[in-house]
Amino acid sequence: MNRRTFLKASTAGLAVAAGCAHGPAIAQQKAKRVGVIGPGWFGKFDLLRLMQVEPVVPAALCDVDAKMLAEAADRVAKRHASGHRPNTYHDFREMLKKEDLDVVIVATPDHWHPLAAIAAMQAGADVYVEKPISVDVVEGQAMLAAARKYKRVVQVGTQRRSTPHIIEAKKEIIDTGLLGKIAWVETCCYHHGGMRGQPKPTDPPEGLDYDFWTGPAPMRPYIPRVHPRAWRSFMEYGNGTIGDMGIHMFDMVRWMLGLGWPKRVSASGGLWVRKNDIANIPDTLDAAFDYDDLTVVWTHRRWGSTVYDDYGWGAILYGDRGTLKVGVRSYDFEPRKGKHVHKDFVDERDQYPEDKTEPRLEPYAAPANRRHMQDFLRAIAERGRPVADIEEGFISSACCILGNLAMQLGRTLVYDPEKGVCTGDAEATGLLARPYRKPWVHPTPKNV
Repeated sequence: MNRRTFLKASTAGLAVAAGCAHGPAIAQQKAKRVGVIGPGWFGKFDLLRLMQVEPVVPAALCDVDAKMLAEAADRVAKRHASGHRPNTYHDFREMLKKEDLDVVIVATPDHWHPLAAIAAMQAGADVYVEKPISVDVVEGQAMLAAARKYKRVVQVGTQRRSTPHIIEAKKEIIDTGLLGKIAWVETCCYHHGGMRGQPKPTDPPEGLDYDFWTGPAPMRPYIPRVHPRAWRSFMEYGNGTIGDMGIHMFDMVRWMLGLGWPKRVSASGGLWVRKNDIANIPDTLDAAFDYDDLTVVWTHRRWGSTVYDDYGWGAILYGDRGTLKVGVRSYDFEPRKGKHVHKDFVDERDQYPEDKTEPRLEPYAAPANRRHMQDFLRAIAERGRPVADIEEGFISSACCILGNLAMQLGRTLVYDPEKGVCTGDAEATGLLARPYRKPWVHPTPKNV
């Protein structure tokens, strides 16, 4: 009996005891052993949704923040029917070496996604990775290459593809042709948020390994609130608002309309209004993704008022027979002739009462995540592709990155996904991979 077989057998009894409140507790079912890299907020959220739909064993958690790690382990133990407390690790490499994991959830800050996800695939785990999958385009290429090389199922956390009311809008409005010819789509976010003012650098809080947290990114002085969430205000760790909020809507539109890579990407914007804030991400951006006779536009402003009260973060699809507005909380179909249709998100808090008391839970996100996890499990069982397969996540992530690059360079980019270059633009091609801080090594399709 090898180590993997022994561990599987030894957890079979725990699997039955683990029978989560709403998942099937099947006798003699071999529970999947799950690890989480980055269980601070959404990593914990993802794991708890998975526990609601499958009697998994939350085997291990890893974080470079000792306080956050302990809190996550305690919360998971309280939610697990057996009271099982996950093993905890400071270094994800040690976790992957010591634990025998079937599934790994990667929910670190964006700049860590590629290295953690690829290492998990190399260790033999199927992976659920949060969006965007990477900070640069070559990292995404490497993640896709690793998934195919190691034959791993990789689901990306673009859960709009699993959101009940959005699935209905696609099926009942778009797929039936009620919109007619769709030639223009607006996606947007008018949320503010982010780091304000000029907070002074301080020593990192006790228990946070800031050097490890920074990892391959450039080393910046520690600023209060940059961890655990305000890191999104800095381009060193992510791709700004388009990489955070934009990818959800752009990916949703691509899925709803069956779109692949755009022919051209252009953009304009920059840090135009909030110049006195320490944040260095663009506060204003318009990006256009051209598909010949269809254009998908992204707009964000981190200042001013919203244009659409109910769809300040959403998408508006314009057809010659009507208009469809889609957001995380609802959709509205306004036909040129006929009856207006409005549907709200599926609220399952009565069915899952633990959702009512879970800190920072987004009621509209929980049903989508549960279904996203179910689709992930289906793909694992069938050894097939999930609805948000890594290739789809790569396309959506890379396009948002290209939007930032087009803004930075001030010109239209034409990306060739087969060659992995920006056609006729050596400067843009050179920016598809960012420098890594030593000793971390940038992954490529050839070195995974």
